[in-house]
Amino acid sequence: MLALSRGLVSRLQFFAIDAAAVVATPFPVRFLRGFSSDAAPESRIIDAKPGVITPNSKRTEIIALKCGMSALWDKWGARIPITVHWVDDNIVSQVKTPEKEGIFALQIGCGQKKEKHLTQPEVGHFRAQGVPIKRKLREFPVTEDALLPVGTLLNVRHFVPGQYVDITGITKGKGFQGGMKRHGFKGMPASHGASLSHRSIGFTGQRDAPGRCLKVKRCLDAWVGSKEQLKMCGSTKFVQQEI
Repeated sequence: MLALSRGLVSRLQFFAIDAAAVVATPFPVRFLRGFSSDAAPESRIIDAKPGVITPNSKRTEIIALKCGMSALWDKWGARIPITVHWVDDNIVSQVKTPEKEGIFALQIGCGQKKEKHLTQPEVGHFRAQGVPIKRKLREFPVTEDALLPVGTLLNVRHFVPGQYVDITGITKGKGFQGGMKRHGFKGMPASHGASLSHRSIGFTGQRDAPGRCLKVKRCLDAWVGSKEQLKMCGSTKFVQQEI
């Protein structure tokens, strides 16, 4: 009860101070204060131009197509396996700012596609931005100093040899697979009565309680493609060719 009374007294003092301040203010000033243009924050015009890159800057990513594997040899004769990626006509198709979309981001498009294979809203998006039709569109968050104007072409010169990059992609699905290939189980005995069950995963359930297989049990199932990321991959060589 004492704590409640103290709270009420503090509230009454707060309202009394506010009421005194309002009464002391002239009426025309109190009425026009809400319509004053000085109180409203000024909207900032953001120009999509590349600025000075700092260690805290975050540049845009690019979209590439995996072509296959190859190998290079260093000056000591050691063989280095490499993965070849093809950067297919990356272009900035849209610039997003906090004033309109709420974030700093760049929409990147790559590849080519015919207009008849797109829906009308997709065609209208490319026409509104004034960029050619692209096969894939991806959005990458960036910092303000890394914004690029619409129509900027991006190629392999976006990186330098020896730079470490993070690669994100969809793994190749392998369809329905057994437990030995999907989870690395060792399988059943290879002899002495193990007829036609060499690659079986064995017993998967319990007895009467709970009388079922648990949901987290690793079993044979579809091995579908998933999104994976490889961090800190070293880049060795960049070749820019006009096709």
